[in-house]
Amino acid sequence: MSSLVRIDNAGIPGSEDRVDIVVRDGVIASVTPAGTDAAVDATRVLPEDVDTTDTTVIDADGLWVIPGLWDCHTHFTQWAKTLGRLDLINARSASEAMAMLRAHLEERRAAGTLDPNTFVVGMRFRHSLWTDDEQPTLAAIDAVTGEQPVALSSADMHCGWVNSAAARRLGVHVDERTGLVGELEWFNAYTQFDKAPGAAEETDRLLREAERDAASKGIAGIHDYEMAENINTWISRFAAGINGLRVEAGVYPERLHDAIDAGWHTGKPLPGSNGLGHVGAMKLISDGSLNTRSAYCSTPYSGIEPPTYGTLSYTPQQIEDYMRLATEHGFDIACHAIGDEANTIVLNAAAATHAHGSIEHAQMLKPVDIPRFAELGLTASIQPQHAMDDRDVITRFWANPAGIPYPFRSLHDAGAKLRMGSDAPVAPLDPWLAISAAVFGTESSAREPFQPEQCLDVRTALAASTAVGRDRVETGDPADLVLIDADPYAAATPEVMRAMPKHIKMTFLAGKRTY
Repeated sequence: MSSLVRIDNAGIPGSEDRVDIVVRDGVIASVTPAGTDAAVDATRVLPEDVDTTDTTVIDADGLWVIPGLWDCHTHFTQWAKTLGRLDLINARSASEAMAMLRAHLEERRAAGTLDPNTFVVGMRFRHSLWTDDEQPTLAAIDAVTGEQPVALSSADMHCGWVNSAAARRLGVHVDERTGLVGELEWFNAYTQFDKAPGAAEETDRLLREAERDAASKGIAGIHDYEMAENINTWISRFAAGINGLRVEAGVYPERLHDAIDAGWHTGKPLPGSNGLGHVGAMKLISDGSLNTRSAYCSTPYSGIEPPTYGTLSYTPQQIEDYMRLATEHGFDIACHAIGDEANTIVLNAAAATHAHGSIEHAQMLKPVDIPRFAELGLTASIQPQHAMDDRDVITRFWANPAGIPYPFRSLHDAGAKLRMGSDAPVAPLDPWLAISAAVFGTESSAREPFQPEQCLDVRTALAASTAVGRDRVETGDPADLVLIDADPYAAATPEVMRAMPKHIKMTFLAGKRTY
């Protein structure tokens, strides 16, 4: 059956304009000034459509319409897991984290859900904000957990705090003083948790919950850079009815040859997804992160002895080789680069290979590198909420940077294409947090903006949070729409902008209502 939706009298944010929108079979068939006959004409049923067209009319008086929002950088499975795992984001010290862990273990023990043979997994501790005498130690986590295997992932996912029992089972080399496991070794270890008994059923339930939560915030699509085999995983998910979002499924370098041999390339539809799923970019992690002091920089971190410049995950030649392989076989790149030196190396590799795609994060850039994004045609995929989370860490560990931290406005003014996301679960999967952070530079009206000169205007921030790159819907767009009962352009404070999910009234994906 053909489907047709007419949305009457919807407002356009930041203007007095009101429009009528006609959606036919998942595509916007027309956008016309409200009250004209054009929308009626567009919805007129032709003789051959009789008994085959399902028509819905929505009165959008008092509502505003925007394109469906996207989160352009997620680890979606891990985000979904935060809805069912111990969340340590509010722990202000190692002692508080251990108190939360102890309470979690006791609660599960009392409920009879603590299996001594199954990992207990916690997420999102932020030890970069803890004082020097309140840092993770192996002794502390062993004292709380005993032989129960426990693994806690840092907020940026670049290290884990694991007890001795978990280290033995994971086969990782844990620092005997801190209990930390870092970077690639931790990435590989983390994937083992999804192989535990009952993990598949739990994951399925949480994924569906995460999709519903995303739709309630106006989200229509994600770029998923889960550290796993994403293509076949999402084919299976769509087949199982986990189909509430558009998905661009990223491929990591170690799986790139297999993807090429299987005939995949960026943009190829995923079978069974009804056009909602596509192969995404090759995701390469060039360096570490600020919070673990492993982002690769041209100047040493402040207050760290012995001096460290961070960690490069691959050699510059390996980065270039992977980019060339990807580009020659039809893959875009999505290259994680946080430190200023890592960004220089990645930009050099993109220039040498003519790679196309995005630099993910671009958290600190040398001034000379900022114009290169536009010159090379690369998108700056940014996560503005990270600036809110990191502003105090920056002053602590990047006190004397050679580059500019979080140069959002500088990139925009230099002509770079911006796309925004969360890096969930590092930050919550919520585009309104990103928009608010980009526009106001602070989470609270009581605190001064961080780098106000780098703040974006709301139109730019909203456009960067959509797949179409603009804040207005147009004829021919996929019918991914959001109806809101408040004009986001009228939000005068970060508190109001961050509360926008409360004003979402309807979300449509390919013309079908998901919220």
